[in-house]
Amino acid sequence: MRKMLHFVAICVASATLASSAQAFEATKPLCLAPAKPGGGFDLTCRLVSNSLGTSKIIEKPMIVNFMPGGVGAVAYNHVIGQRPDDANMIVAASTGSALNIAQGKFGAKHSIDSVRWLAALGADYGAVIVKADAKWNNLNELVADLQANPKGYVLGSGGSIGSQDWFKAAIIAKLAGINPKDMKYVAFEGGGEALTSLLGNHIQIYPGDIAEFSGQISSGKYKVLAILSEERLPGVMADIPTAKEQGYDAVWTIWRGFYLGPKVSDEEYAYWVEKMKTLVETDEFKKEREVRGLYPFTLIGEEYHAFMQKEEKRFKTLAEEAGLLK
Repeated sequence: MRKMLHFVAICVASATLASSAQAFEATKPLCLAPAKPGGGFDLTCRLVSNSLGTSKIIEKPMIVNFMPGGVGAVAYNHVIGQRPDDANMIVAASTGSALNIAQGKFGAKHSIDSVRWLAALGADYGAVIVKADAKWNNLNELVADLQANPKGYVLGSGGSIGSQDWFKAAIIAKLAGINPKDMKYVAFEGGGEALTSLLGNHIQIYPGDIAEFSGQISSGKYKVLAILSEERLPGVMADIPTAKEQGYDAVWTIWRGFYLGPKVSDEEYAYWVEKMKTLVETDEFKKEREVRGLYPFTLIGEEYHAFMQKEEKRFKTLAEEAGLLK
């Protein structure tokens, strides 16, 4: 009898352990967008919240909330300080987030390792855009003119000094042997304002994002001299050469991703990793990604966290070379 009771006790204990291993389920799933509605972080959250809902991968609908401030700094500090173990919440991030963290703009004490990086699920790429009637037809011609007359042309984009838009301009300047701090650069509130200024000839070169610009390609008002991707992009972008194939090692990927609080458990982290791995294989997600003008770029779980650590080092080096870090 004692043996039987002992056996039952073991079974109950085993069942309890197995149950606890599968216990976590997001009951109030939330995506926090670290900006006002309508921007890139909103897009990032909708990419996942919409496709999770239509694919029924999680039981409860995912809500999107907003927390603007410091291009993500307020949300980063809020998660670390106030909600470090909230496993219901994922937070949108981008290449700009990593760049700001690397420069200490999210707080001197914070690094990439201050949170748990979950997944990157899509990407946009930088592009060198000029007016349709500009004299340049390729990147080589543009670089040659910048080398001959560094102060003769104005570059402009959406972002102040040290932002990722500024760094795309800095890459072009460096190709021409110009100190990025010496280039003639105008900062705008966003890409739309920069494109308008390009048409008005207030700037001559716009280092923008190709997905953001894609709706303008058919207008005939602009031309793209190069895309800052590793390889040519598919679809309507297939005829546009990369900077690499024109002889310049210039790549700028604007990835869209998510992180979790630093004290989220391994079990809870694994839950979200599995959900993301399942999601990216669905037709619902692929449709959402295409609708939002993003290209395939998938890193999930520890692979993504390791990528982020490399991004932090890379951006620190870029910032130091540009004279932005002492």
